Amino acid sequence: MKYMLLIHSGAVDEQGGAPQCTVEDWMAYDKDVRDAGILVSGESLADLVTATTVRVSPTGERTVTDGPFAETRELLGGFLVIDVPDLDAALDWAARCPGARDGGSVVVRPVADFGAPGDSGDSGASRDSQGPVASGDPSGSGDFGG
Repeated sequence: MKYMLLIHSGAVDEQGGAPQCTVEDWMAYDKDVRDAGILVSGESLADLVTATTVRVSPTGERTVTDGPFAETRELLGGFLVIDVPDLDAALDWAARCPGARDGGSVVVRPVADFGAPGDSGDSGASRDSQGPVASGDPSGSGDFGG
């Protein structure tokens, strides 16, 4: 089954990174995920100041604003899509993620596979060989850490 790990940092330093995680922590985790053969895709997101939020009113009027202006100090820093046998395995990989430390969190969500025979899309994803679901390179060459 495919699961998306949404990596949230509890705080960021002046360079926009998570102070509790070193580059070496992310490189080691990246290597572990790749060596296990479970990485479908993953990316680190650009600096928060590059974000833009789009909202559409009930009348169809579009409003575009700079930044997410979230009411939280927690920031979405990146994601992984992994292909593992079950939720327990996904939770184990999420717990190993450097982003889950010191106030950070990793949200684990099944990836819906609307193309699978007999899958209504609401019960998670089935294991298949169709490649990445979210986006990016099937080799997972994007660096998601840091």
